[in-house]
Amino acid sequence: MKAALLNDQTPIQWQPDSSVPSVPWPVPPLGTALLRGLQMRCPACGQTNLFSGYLTVTPVCAHCGAPLGLARADDAPPYFTIVIVGHVIVGSMVWVERAYTPPLWLHAAIWLPLTVALTLLLLRPIKGATVGLMLKLGMLKSGSDE
Repeated sequence: MKAALLNDQTPIQWQPDSSVPSVPWPVPPLGTALLRGLQMRCPACGQTNLFSGYLTVTPVCAHCGAPLGLARADDAPPYFTIVIVGHVIVGSMVWVERAYTPPLWLHAAIWLPLTVALTLLLLRPIKGATVGLMLKLGMLKSGSDE
């Protein structure tokens, strides 16, 4: 009897909500948003600076009105930076060690400053690309997300 009830039910097909209003700022393709973020420009229009400080995102784009400050990148850019810098530095360090076998003090003199410099150089563009990705995907903090 139960099997007959289950077989008689027709599945309901899910339909996406098409009544979601469009955003008032331009939404570029994903590649364009990422590239503009890497260039540290507004991912939506590409006309203004994305940052007002070293890592402080401008709250609102002065040109297109995109709410850049609502894209909370938080911990993602440091993680991406660690992965990239770690692969570059460790791979290079292993190659130099196997090819030349320099003393330990020379390794420290080369790789420690290079690690710090590469991290500081890549952190801003990676955060910009992360903000561009979040803006494109609509991952913005709402008023209730405190």
